[in-house]
Amino acid sequence: MITIAIANQKGGVGKTTTAINIATAMAATGWKTLLIDLDPQGNASTGLGVAGADRETTSYDLLLDQATLVEAAQPTEIPGLDIVPATQDLSGAEVELVSVDDRTRRLSDALAPQAGPTGYDVCFIDCPPSLGLLTLNALCAADTLLVPLQCEFFALEGLSQLLQTVERVQQGFNSDLGIVGVVLTMFDRRNRLTDQVADDVRDCLGELVFENVIPRNVRLSEAPSHGMPALVYDHTCPGSRAYIGLARELIGRLPEKRKAA
Repeated sequence: MITIAIANQKGGVGKTTTAINIATAMAATGWKTLLIDLDPQGNASTGLGVAGADRETTSYDLLLDQATLVEAAQPTEIPGLDIVPATQDLSGAEVELVSVDDRTRRLSDALAPQAGPTGYDVCFIDCPPSLGLLTLNALCAADTLLVPLQCEFFALEGLSQLLQTVERVQQGFNSDLGIVGVVLTMFDRRNRLTDQVADDVRDCLGELVFENVIPRNVRLSEAPSHGMPALVYDHTCPGSRAYIGLARELIGRLPEKRKAA
């Protein structure tokens, strides 16, 4: 199983939208996919149509050793896509984990092969917009990192902070952590600043930036209120087409020996 954390310390950059739709796109191409909602807001769970009353076993239970991955994961209405949902209880995990041994490796241990076979080809982790113990657990458990980056000036500052964080995690917790790519989100071709930010990011990071960009799109914003990914809500809209292209590009960057059959 390839584990990909979707993270950015800055909020409002499209992490959850990316997590929902890239996971859906991967499932649609035949990958057995798991999405772990590690944000106490639980937006990824809502966006995949998991009602609050149906979240009996959550990522909180997974982190606190109260449930195994098999017990916490539940199917969604998307064939081939399961989710470990989240509730506001997860916000308490940050405090409860402070006094626990190996508190940064709780998620890693829960996902380890010796914890039980999963049958998943790929696992995405939707991280909260902060660098607390939840995000640190995700980065320690991940093989690689996918970074959504909003096309605005302040996003560049956030990116430099995130790269420093990744370096610290590599040095102290997970030496194998890589960055599979940076995806530009909320891209608006009518705005000259968008092009400037995109050019600056590509000049700085080169081929690390995905060619596919995610446009500002009303259908992407509407879809979560209907409890479904944009790819199901309207698979022909520009946002859906962009995520399908991003999934193809992502698959091309993953190690051949670990790709889904």
